[in-house]
Amino acid sequence: MNKLHVAVLMGGPSTEHKISKKTGEAAVRALHAAGMRVSPVNMHGEDFELPAGTDVVFNALHGTFGEDGQVQRILELRGVPYTGSDAGASARAFDKAAAKNIFVRAGVPTPGHIVVERDVRPLAAMKPPVVVKPARQGSSYGVTIVTDAAKLEQAIVQAWHYDQKLLVEQFVKGREFTVGILDGCALPVIEIRTNREFFDYEAKYNGESEEIVPAEIDALTAQRIQDAALRAHECLGCRDYSRVDVMLGADGELFVLEVNTLPGLTEQSLLPKAACAAEISMEQLCSRLVEMAMERRVEAVAA
Repeated sequence: MNKLHVAVLMGGPSTEHKISKKTGEAAVRALHAAGMRVSPVNMHGEDFELPAGTDVVFNALHGTFGEDGQVQRILELRGVPYTGSDAGASARAFDKAAAKNIFVRAGVPTPGHIVVERDVRPLAAMKPPVVVKPARQGSSYGVTIVTDAAKLEQAIVQAWHYDQKLLVEQFVKGREFTVGILDGCALPVIEIRTNREFFDYEAKYNGESEEIVPAEIDALTAQRIQDAALRAHECLGCRDYSRVDVMLGADGELFVLEVNTLPGLTEQSLLPKAACAAEISMEQLCSRLVEMAMERRVEAVAA
């Protein structure tokens, strides 16, 4: 493995460019420490060339293009192995509306919702409190909790700046957890606490949250949360790794919110913290992702 040439794709054309750069830089450091030859590829648009002799791509592109199946399809056409979920699973998970429909069919518990495209007429079926979110965005861009029906249309107009397809989801009051999935196994559960209205961009990246890992919950509840997260990951067809957000209602009912197929690897990111709680270092985490990608390449050649 220490002879591999890994190209780390970072930056990209989405609103999450800065966070992607941080994830990519963290991956570069970890893979260097593992003894691999690493080439950072800083991207600003969708056109890119890989360094000569690239064996495997480490995808650190958050958001549109990098996380929605587009770059995955390009790499598949080029015959280059890459980390993370394939194009189909990436597209399904990135589109929150599509993912929710799959959750419902698979029996994965998730809050009630409707999809809004270009008009607000279907909203009569949803009564506040609700969460309005762009269907195809990350890092909580464009997300609003609406408690007053008079402000619902305003929240929708704001979210339309990010996507023409929106999800209006029933708000769940309770405790928020996230579960990292690595190589088919659920990592220790993390509880997220913040004094902000919800776990938004500021809470995620500017230190306005507290993450308790492992979460201070009983073993049965932890197992229930991990099982729900793993089911969500699997029903979307995800592979390698992901991070699943889960709410625990006051009555003990669980609700899966979404699956992030390309979780951050920054110093503030949750997946590395969960891995650390499982005694998996950042170096080991990134190396394992590369190993899984390379295993697929070997399997494809053998076939």
